[in-house]
Amino acid sequence: MSDAAARILLLSHSHAFGPFRVGSHHYARTLAESGAEVVHLSTPVSLAHRVTGRIDAHTLATLPRGPMRDEAGVTHLVPRTIAPVPYGRFRVDRELRRHGIAERFDAVLIDQPLLWHESVRALTGRLVYRPTDMYPDGVKHAQQQRIVAAADAVIATSSAVLRALGDLTLPTLVIENGVDAERFTASSAGGARELLCVYVGALDGRFDWNQLGAWARQHPDVRFIVAGPGQAPAPLTSNVEMLGAVDYDQLPALLQQARVGLLPLSDDPLNAGRSPMKLYEYLAAGTAVVTRETPVLRADAVSGVYTYRDGADADAALRSALAHPSPNIAGMRRAAAESWGAKTAQLQRFVFDLTQR
Repeated sequence: MSDAAARILLLSHSHAFGPFRVGSHHYARTLAESGAEVVHLSTPVSLAHRVTGRIDAHTLATLPRGPMRDEAGVTHLVPRTIAPVPYGRFRVDRELRRHGIAERFDAVLIDQPLLWHESVRALTGRLVYRPTDMYPDGVKHAQQQRIVAAADAVIATSSAVLRALGDLTLPTLVIENGVDAERFTASSAGGARELLCVYVGALDGRFDWNQLGAWARQHPDVRFIVAGPGQAPAPLTSNVEMLGAVDYDQLPALLQQARVGLLPLSDDPLNAGRSPMKLYEYLAAGTAVVTRETPVLRADAVSGVYTYRDGADADAALRSALAHPSPNIAGMRRAAAESWGAKTAQLQRFVFDLTQR
């Protein structure tokens, strides 16, 4: 069959109506642009989320109440439930049926373990688990084991995430996260940029506030901007600016001002398997990058990627990044080779080479 005419369902942990874009959003867009019929269904917003304030009224108002087809041709579904998944009665097949969406797909890719129910297996002859994180215990771990037992293949976002699944007998592939290079690359290289370091992303337990504070104190002549929903746990020096959440469409302009993009990862063991999209978004925008070293994130001084292991060598890594040629043309070239288009083509070849059940 022609994969350009395929029907593909992505079961994702994140909807596409907030400040962040995740891999499933980019795959959905690129697959739809190639001619596939794509449905993107994300984690339901439950009554419990609304009552406890985990999702505020403003965000809730931006979410469609039924299927919403975007300009790329992707049909998005953000279900609403009483109880959080996997508790309660929610099932993907019932949600599709409720909205009149045909329940048979040429391929189903699932990255949200909480959306798993054995009925998902009946939706397709090609079921692919696409883990984006490590789940060493808890409900997601149990759900993940059930998915792996039922799946036809696994596409992991890093080798560390794949290894965490244990010994597997089914086909596997690692495709690290990519970048929408055309969106983030500056139209003109311009001159050397000001001493500005930027972090964009989540501000949860995987972010190292102590390291950010140390950098800011060690470099009072450098501006630091933190863009993401949340607040600092303690007061920061005057050269640190908290922007709050920044719309995805505004990120390129922000990053194209910066000399350095920051990935100050904490000691959280889940960071070991992360394949942050920000790495290539930073590079595409012409910044050098400073990141804590992990099994996935390694130094590449030629491309302007500098790593550190702990606080003892973090300052040296930042100094090297600040001294890297600006804008970072070599980094822009590296990012261009990591486009979502290339990664989607790789994913399509792998998925549609699978024998249908």
